[in-house]
Amino acid sequence: MVETWNFINTGSRDPYYNMAMDEALLNFVSRGEIDPVIRFYTWDPPTLSVGYFQRLEKEIDIDKVKEKGYGLVRRPTGGRGVLHDKELTYAVIVPEDHPEMPRTVTEAYKVISQGLLEGFRSLGFDAHFSVPRSEEERAKLRQPRSAVCFDAPSWYELVVEGRKIAGSAQVRQKGVILQHGSLLQDVDIDDLFDMFKFKNSRLKDKMKKAFLDKAVAMNDISDEHITLEQMEDAFATGFKKGLNIDFKPLQLTEAQEQEVQEIAEKYKSDDWMYRK
Repeated sequence: MVETWNFINTGSRDPYYNMAMDEALLNFVSRGEIDPVIRFYTWDPPTLSVGYFQRLEKEIDIDKVKEKGYGLVRRPTGGRGVLHDKELTYAVIVPEDHPEMPRTVTEAYKVISQGLLEGFRSLGFDAHFSVPRSEEERAKLRQPRSAVCFDAPSWYELVVEGRKIAGSAQVRQKGVILQHGSLLQDVDIDDLFDMFKFKNSRLKDKMKKAFLDKAVAMNDISDEHITLEQMEDAFATGFKKGLNIDFKPLQLTEAQEQEVQEIAEKYKSDDWMYRK
């Protein structure tokens, strides 16, 4: 039996709207106003998002972010810093008690990421899940080495040619799972690492090299240039196949749009950004 979920592509929006929309969709699902939903979006301006628990001023060179003209926002989810530039961002919002959703975070992550796996495969990549098996690998999950998202391993990592190709984070609130993540089309490593603080340049160079060894963007390993439109088509198809669902378009009501705008004010505030 194929279930029908909502789908919405909100296009290119500012960072505060983007995070507010994900949170609002979680609220709508929690209140039973809408069925589970998958959302695609991009960022204008390109934005550095940091995880909920990150220490902003200690880990991020805020002046450098501003100098480059990038946006800066704190996510409601954990994890480390992600530069949202040449990429497609996805969000999946589904009740925790959905019959297809496992109770544990890692197992639910695997189920949801099945949609990503199928999306990568439809683009021609030999993608698979990588599971940390050794105690050393598992220890790295508990103590990530840097503030950069794609540097850190995680359970059920999506990898191509041995390197991480998607970075995702999950939060559970109000009986709902929100998982969102970054699907890299291209990445400028120098630009990314310029915005993080390191004890010295040697450590920065070491971390940059480690990043290149562990993470990759699609167009770095694709024979042909992959466009955003191709990614949208592939991952829409991937989620349908991976989660055994169909899509119906989601149109928010005026009241729901108003709620998004109200939540956006929180993401703009220093109280949220600096977690005072």
